[in-house]
Amino acid sequence: MKIFKDKHTLQKEILKTKGISFVPTMGGLHKGHISLIKKSKKFQFKTLVSIFVNPKQFNKKSDFRSYPRTTKTDLKKLKKLKINYLYIPSFKDIYGFKPKKKVFLDKFSEKLCGRFRRGHFEGVLNVVNRFLEIIKPKYIFLGKKDYQQLYLIKKHIEKRKIKSKIIECETIRENNGVAFSTRNSNLDKNQIKIASNIYYYLRKLKKKIKKNYNFFNLNKIKKDLKDLGVSKIDYLENYNTKNFKKIKRQGKKFNLFIAYYIKNVRLIDNI
Repeated sequence: MKIFKDKHTLQKEILKTKGISFVPTMGGLHKGHISLIKKSKKFQFKTLVSIFVNPKQFNKKSDFRSYPRTTKTDLKKLKKLKINYLYIPSFKDIYGFKPKKKVFLDKFSEKLCGRFRRGHFEGVLNVVNRFLEIIKPKYIFLGKKDYQQLYLIKKHIEKRKIKSKIIECETIRENNGVAFSTRNSNLDKNQIKIASNIYYYLRKLKKKIKKNYNFFNLNKIKKDLKDLGVSKIDYLENYNTKNFKKIKRQGKKFNLFIAYYIKNVRLIDNI
């Protein structure tokens, strides 16, 4: 595993390769990240992982400062996985140049997380656009847990005619149903149990809505979730994952999208 901390040295190295499979991360690597990396390694190109906690996608400085950073542990995991390249850039390395492509922000950025985290998706797409320009990967591997983010990155790549192809990867869950997330490390055992109960409640609810749309009663659902231990709900909505239109009746394919808090820890999921 070769480690790079500046883009120019990295670019000189990867110019020699036929192509790159890219897995962007903010560190705090868990089984979800590891699944993306293992999938990347099955492709014919060399695997490049980045670790960069992007300040521009955080709404609060306190959230940015408290974001889990586990670089030593991450390095051990990546060595064991035998990836080809690791890129750990500085802020200046990423933001010290003007990218050739302008960010395209689809209108769906104003929904779901976009309503509650102003500027978040602009920050995500800004950094992804820069990584794509620096690395020019053949493939970029992204998880479906952050489905809105995945959709918006896909729209940016299509609109700007970027040649990189997105490989969508399934959400990886703990045995208790909780989606792996770096933020899970901020939860205690009781809070993990609450998150597990929420997952199973929503999974059961989805089955009911498929049979009878009247079960999508937001007031009742929010009361049930608070009874389970949720401190606050930013949103709970249903969308068709192909066109991101809301469903109006039973029988349609959809996911439930949720953002909620357990104490001061914000979690998102789609089921």
